[in-house]
Parts: sequence; C-alpha cells; structure tokens
Amino acid sequence: MSDVLKTSLSNGVFHVVLDRPKANAIDLKTSREMGEVFKAFRDNPDARVGIVSTAGDKFFCAGWDLKAAADGDAVDGDYGVGGFGGLQELRGMNKPVIAAVEGMTVGGGFELALSCDLIYCTKESRFALPEIKAGTLADAATVKLPKRIPYHIAMEMLFLGRWMDAEEAKHHGLVNEVLDADKLMDHVWQVAETLAAGPPLVFASIKEVVREAEALRFQDAMNQITKRQLATVDMLYDSEDNLEGAKAFAEKRDPVWKGR
Repeated sequence: MSDVLKTSLSNGVFHVVLDRPKANAIDLKTSREMGEVFKAFRDNPDARVGIVSTAGDKFFCAGWDLKAAADGDAVDGDYGVGGFGGLQELRGMNKPVIAAVEGMTVGGGFELALSCDLIYCTKESRFALPEIKAGTLADAATVKLPKRIPYHIAMEMLFLGRWMDAEEAKHHGLVNEVLDADKLMDHVWQVAETLAAGPPLVFASIKEVVREAEALRFQDAMNQITKRQLATVDMLYDSEDNLEGAKAFAEKRDPVWKGR
C-alpha cells in the first residue's frame, strides 16, 4: 500500500488520490507507483471509470519534484509503466478518466490533467507551464496543448510560462466546467457514476478510435473502423452489449450493460 496514493473502488468508479505534501509533486518513485495503480485500474473489469484527484486545496500537482531532482532523481529516469504520472503513456487505457482539479496545476501536474478525458476544476484553480523558466521542455504539454486550445494561446503558455485562471481555461475549452470548491467532488462523482452505468465496450471503442485517428486521414480512420481493424471495435460489434442496445430500444427499457 502506497503512502502517497489512496485508492478506492465503488460501483465501478475507481478513485485515485495523490497525497504528497506540500505540493503533490511527483518524483520517480511516486510516478512508478502511479503507473502500477493506473495499470491495475486498466486491467480490472470491475473498474469502469477513473477519478484522479489530489489532497489539499492549494496545489492539484506541482509536477516534477525539483527537490528530488536535486537529490539525484534524473529527469530522464525510470518513470514507470505509464510514463510520468503513470497515465499519459499507459498503453491500452480505454476507460474514461476524470480529473478533479483544485488549486495550482503546474508543469507535469498540468500534463497529468491533460492525460484525462474530462477535467473539472474549482474557481480558484490555475494552470501554468513554467518549464521555460527552468530552461527545459514541457514535453507532453507541447504535444497535447496546441491540439486542445487555440494554437496562439497554447504557444503563449509554452513560451512565456504565464498563468491561466479557471475562467479562461473554461473559455478556451480546456476544462469542462468550473465549480465552487464545495461542489467539485459531488459533481465529479455524479459524472463518474453516470459513466460507470454506461456501455464500457462503447467507451473503449471511442477512446481507441480517437487515439488511433489522431495520426490518420479521415478515410483511413473510417476504413479501420468499418473493416474492424481496431480490437475494441471488433469486440464491440460481436458483443452481447451491442445486441442489448438494440433490444432495449425496441422494448422501450433501459439497457443492461455487461461489458461483453
């Protein structure tokens, strides 16, 4: 059991809490532990949706632990199975993951949030990529951020390391919703429970199609889908759930998803 990671599973919702005072910064050891936790979530059929949150209200996550780096943690060291933070390079992560952001979301912490499918934050939350001021590259954010928000805004954040507040993040579509601090987790859990009650094979197909299509032309992506060249799509089209959806519609009832 990790000292800095708290996990729980309830009604299909897997909740991971990073609790590493003072700023929830991530060193190599913590990153490797996070990778094992997210891998276990990925491989557990009873876990249908994930929530990522952190302890405290000042920092969601300060990213790379510079104190640990000063003590010998190499920036290009072994981050573990899922890369930095355990999530952004984890292969086959075909389940919905929600980030519940409260506080400053900085550098690698920002990249951790970007690795999630949905982001909800508090009004006090702020986002920044200060790596430029340390003379280094915010690698994952440099790949992802210009695809999530307008190019010139993303480049301004990368070049200048400036802060973005919650309302601007919502304006640019970086976060799904901005909430009062006392309502954040209730809302996130409501969304998570809605997803957990949904069709897991369809969610898996959505995530794989989105991921694979990113580097393909439209028609090439469509060909992969219609020719059932993607594992999740092939599984979906032959599944009981695929038939159940049609039956439930015809019988005017709620579908019962089994994930098979």
